[in-house]
Amino acid sequence: MNIAVITGASSGLGVEYAKAVYNNRVDLDEIWVIARREDRLIALQNELGSSVVPVAFDITDSDAIENYTTLLKEKQANVKLLINNAGFGKLGRFDELSLAENTAMVRLNCEALTAMTAATLPFISEGSEIINTCSIASFAPNTRMATYSSTKAYVMSLSRALRIELKPRKINVLAVCPGPMDTEFLSIANIPKGASRTFDTLPRDKADVVAHKSLKASKKGKAVYACHPFYKFYRVIAKILPKSIVMKMAGA
Repeated sequence: MNIAVITGASSGLGVEYAKAVYNNRVDLDEIWVIARREDRLIALQNELGSSVVPVAFDITDSDAIENYTTLLKEKQANVKLLINNAGFGKLGRFDELSLAENTAMVRLNCEALTAMTAATLPFISEGSEIINTCSIASFAPNTRMATYSSTKAYVMSLSRALRIELKPRKINVLAVCPGPMDTEFLSIANIPKGASRTFDTLPRDKADVVAHKSLKASKKGKAVYACHPFYKFYRVIAKILPKSIVMKMAGA
């Protein structure tokens, strides 16, 4: 059974990935949408069709990861596409955020993504793809988002290394780096209008466009993808200029 697995599929970019995969990937028998909010996953199934399969669990729970691995075995799954999209951020100085908030970002953005990838890899066949939702925050450290940008730097580093390791298996790994999108991320991150001059002025990426175009980039074997021209430019600048200067330019 050929399947796609999408985490963080209950809202925002995850929902758009599910729609884009459903509409464009005829090689798949099922699309497993994973998130904690089962009602939203069921609503997505009702909207798209029965090939969209709700798999409700918390990917930060090690027992749930074991159950997920068991399900892959039982279904004899051949994962053609893994999209590690689940993640969240919080705006605020490191010492103003709580211990729970700082560590939760690391747990979901880094540890859970690593666990999902490790659990799924034995079921990923030649010619398949892994897409990791990274961020423009991975290009340089960001003040007031110190932990979040650090977690995304981890995702970038892991994605690049895995891409080289998995080349002999003809598995591509793509790090997708969107800018701010008008999704639930901003409210969860505590970034209403006026909270950050940087976020107020940055151009918005559209979640449906990011999903559609990054899937195309993955098919082409790209390593890193930023959608908006401004963020493509920022990625280049972040490579050239000293990080101290980039941090002043991009600080939230």
